[in-house]
Amino acid sequence: MEIEAAGEGDGAAVVALWHACSLTRPWNDPNADFAQALAGESSVVLVARGNPGVAGSVMVGFDGHRGWVYYLAVSPGHRRSGLGRALMAAAEAWLRARGAPKIQLMVRGSNDAALAFYEALGLKRQDVVTLGRFLKASD
Repeated sequence: MEIEAAGEGDGAAVVALWHACSLTRPWNDPNADFAQALAGESSVVLVARGNPGVAGSVMVGFDGHRGWVYYLAVSPGHRRSGLGRALMAAAEAWLRARGAPKIQLMVRGSNDAALAFYEALGLKRQDVVTLGRFLKASD
């Protein structure tokens, strides 16, 4: 399966995949996330095209110090096929080409399957605490 940079026309399919994989949250607009990733030179959404449609995707960004991975999604019909590994390899290659010295991502502590997947790829748990606060008022 070929992995390539998404285009604007892929937005609806990619966001639908994110929803199908339960990656979206009410406080994040996935359509805005997709559009912002495509608009910047330091980010990309990579897609694996299936038959039919988008079988997988990953959003990748480089902040100048580290590479970040977001929204790794594989459609239910393509899971356990190696597509997740292929998408992560493509994300890593994109970051290496831009000189990123490190790759990072965030996973909810309760998501044992995702933690096991990333650890099997050689990612290690970091001794950091993530702090946050919403900047816009909730509805």
